[in-house]
Amino acid sequence: MSADLDQLENQSIYILREAYNRIDKLALLWSIGKDSNVLLWLCRKAFFGRIPFPVVQLDTAMELPEVYEFRDRIHKEWDLNLIVEQCPPEEEMDQTLPPLTRAAARKTEGLKSLLRGDAYQGIMVGIRRDEQATRAKERVFSPRSLEGDWDVKDQPAEFWDHYKTRFPEGVHVRIHPLLAWTELDIWRYSKREGIPIVPLYFARDGKRYRSLGEKNITFPVDSTASNIDEIIEELMITRIPERAGRAMDNESEDSFERLRSVGYM
Repeated sequence: MSADLDQLENQSIYILREAYNRIDKLALLWSIGKDSNVLLWLCRKAFFGRIPFPVVQLDTAMELPEVYEFRDRIHKEWDLNLIVEQCPPEEEMDQTLPPLTRAAARKTEGLKSLLRGDAYQGIMVGIRRDEQATRAKERVFSPRSLEGDWDVKDQPAEFWDHYKTRFPEGVHVRIHPLLAWTELDIWRYSKREGIPIVPLYFARDGKRYRSLGEKNITFPVDSTASNIDEIIEELMITRIPERAGRAMDNESEDSFERLRSVGYM
């Protein structure tokens, strides 16, 4: 098991260093959730304790209080170059989207605003293929227009850790160093490395969060797992999907796909 985690760690560090060497202007999106905390940790390992590019939170002002408390603490302890990008209000979103999906779309528009203002060529994101069916189709280096458009049928081939890293003007690249990881891998690695965890992931009164999002569209699931060992045990037998607490996913059959096609992480 440790060897498997070592292999995942080495692959992710290789991807991070490849991106840093080949793409001129990078930023890392930090949701403050378990996956992006692992990504931050890997960045610190890859670059010898210092993250050499900005860390960006797309803020809707709707995160749970524990998330903001954790952000402020880690920001100081790890000396992050933190940028907080305020997302546009919900009334500016596409009104043809269902209500909860409109709320989720705010972060997509926040990212577009960031890209228009700071011209980042590469955006690192802590998504995984096992999270959701659309994400399973992603590449490690995934080209997008500056508006975030993603054509799943027109993606670069990736064989034997050879990645396309040069793209035409007007394109930015999403970099996914955790794409091959699973939810279990994230928790086993977090335990092994002692990575700080937002306490909302641990059960209180028979509920815990499997996935963290805005408080108006994300809810806890039934669970008694109050520490990482119990979470790992639970994940080995549960049939409840990771995004069960994400209200948007249950709102309409194509909500997630519509958001992903126009830039959602």
